[in-house]
Amino acid sequence: MSGGTPTATDSRFVHHPVMVAEVVEHLSAVPSGVLLDATVGGGGHARALLNARPDLSLVGLDRDPSAVEAASGALAGRGATICRASFAELGDVLDSLGISQVVGSLFDFGVSSPQLDKPERGFSYRNEGPLDMRMDCRQRLSADEVVNNWSTDDVAKILRDYGDERYASRIAAAIAAARPIATTTALADVVRDAIPAPARRRGGHPAKRTFQAIRIAVNDELDQIEPALEAVIDRMGPRGRGVVLSYHSGEDRIVKQVLRRRAGLNDEARFRGLPQPANQAPPAIDLVPRGSRRPSPVEMADNPRASSARFRAFCRRGLDQMEGAV
Repeated sequence: MSGGTPTATDSRFVHHPVMVAEVVEHLSAVPSGVLLDATVGGGGHARALLNARPDLSLVGLDRDPSAVEAASGALAGRGATICRASFAELGDVLDSLGISQVVGSLFDFGVSSPQLDKPERGFSYRNEGPLDMRMDCRQRLSADEVVNNWSTDDVAKILRDYGDERYASRIAAAIAAARPIATTTALADVVRDAIPAPARRRGGHPAKRTFQAIRIAVNDELDQIEPALEAVIDRMGPRGRGVVLSYHSGEDRIVKQVLRRRAGLNDEARFRGLPQPANQAPPAIDLVPRGSRRPSPVEMADNPRASSARFRAFCRRGLDQMEGAV
């Protein structure tokens, strides 16, 4: 869902899709069938894919109601079904639609420009807004609960685990001492003041990592990735294709581990110079390429929010390949 500079259609939820050419290049080669966009956002990637392959039908998921509304409008009459659901619910959604198999899938993780750019959503440290950060406003947990009610140790833990924050303990203690904190800018000020002055001048805004960590915790973003990827690979037909766009080292680490495992690449054995275990499940996918790709320098210059993107792609093995691997 991460996006960049707004483009024109729906002023409520618009963003420039990241690495759209690479996504279309990989996914436009799928067989005919149903394509799953598990994080449809404003429909930018989906629209480009359907332009390239108008014979495909598409199911798009998003838990943000503004995104669902925008994507429904952008993809009207294009053979797309848009559902309000998180990618963790993809199995239930596909079952409810009577879809047992997909030919392709796209996951575009992170936060989108429309979410960041609306102060009332509470995602931004630059503009004053409530401490919210919920992608789905139906859920109970919000940033306010994390900031004002979680223990100091729990806040420090998410800052370390989800934000790679060097000063996690100092920031967590400062947050606890400043409670109650009512707004995003007030929280950003607390974080800034908790970080040593020399460190504030490096690595962008001093509150960036804290806001990222709280957002990930509020929306349970990382824990949903592995089961969702496993589920979509299991539902993918032979020679189907998938793309995953990650924007955070924690996201990309999980994606890499899942894809390498399903490709039959045992990293622990490889690092120890050992043969692959004999009882390892046969490979279900091939990685294309094995590593990750980055946006082009031109795209990063045009859309700075794309600079952290990591593109990973895979192809589902054909029945003959899977049988031969057993």
